[in-house]
Amino acid sequence: MIAMDQFTYRPARDELAYTFGGRLPVAHVRSGDILRVHTEDCFGGLVRGPADLPSQVCRMPYLNPVSGPFFVEDAEPGDTLAVHIASIVPARDWGVSATFPYFGALTSTSHTATLQPPLDERVWVYDIDRAAGVVRYHATESEHTVDLPLDPMIGTIGVAPGGMESRSTIVPDHYGGNLDTPELRAGTTLYLGVNVHGAMLALGDGHARQGQGEACGVGVEIATMTTLAVEVIKGADTAWPRLETDTAIMSVGCARPLEDAYRIAHQDLTAWTVDLCGLQTLDAYQLISQAGRAPIGNVCDPNYTVLAAVDKALIPQSLPAYRDAHARLRNLAGGRE
Repeated sequence: MIAMDQFTYRPARDELAYTFGGRLPVAHVRSGDILRVHTEDCFGGLVRGPADLPSQVCRMPYLNPVSGPFFVEDAEPGDTLAVHIASIVPARDWGVSATFPYFGALTSTSHTATLQPPLDERVWVYDIDRAAGVVRYHATESEHTVDLPLDPMIGTIGVAPGGMESRSTIVPDHYGGNLDTPELRAGTTLYLGVNVHGAMLALGDGHARQGQGEACGVGVEIATMTTLAVEVIKGADTAWPRLETDTAIMSVGCARPLEDAYRIAHQDLTAWTVDLCGLQTLDAYQLISQAGRAPIGNVCDPNYTVLAAVDKALIPQSLPAYRDAHARLRNLAGGRE
């Protein structure tokens, strides 16, 4: 365990974690601290070119590593941990994606068994130009290339699940985990319910960008240097992950089938809207039904992820969310990388 005097953490390979829960903390931090955390990509940096097939260079279950966990002083069950993402900087000038046999939304899986042959295992290498703000796609069977906007995100972030559980970092659930939503970008505040003493925050699985749904199951995977600001909101219970930006609030649901994840997210957003502005439940339900959005995080992981989002301008907020933690942490971390 190290002290966080310099507020920067860069794990050695043997310090990477592959579970939420069941790990000793790597550092202690306090409410109001700013962390700079180096995160590795989902392949642990082992996939670097088309010949590096994940099945050959990676070893199960050592995929999707996270950095941490960080013990947050004064965080107790029944509290909420607010985590503001100040910046996500790609650590390399390349990223990778892949297809796998029996993994992804458009192939046979153990949950959806068919007689079709498995997909080929293949690796795509993307060029990352930070100065131009682009991610360059290269087709593997032709000369076709496309420049896509660089939009870094953290795919996996969460706290220990509680109940003496240890959960694989591949799984998203009520404690966070492999949420795989592009909404977890710089400028977003994530709210997570605390389940154990110290919360035990961990993060990893950066993407240079990802389409909604992460159809093939793999984003443009990158290592990052990610800057976070954390705050403990005492006495505020949060059942499912929530997000706040300058313009919107969002609730996250994780489940299979997909419609259950949708229901969780929209029930939570309806309840949150009632708490913030005092609307009657059916009035809030009606407003979200007509004005809300439902971006999909992933449809590939052991649980699927769906968000329910509504613009702040459309709800008469009489109470700021979590005592205005988003604005406070944004100002605290402003301009830091």
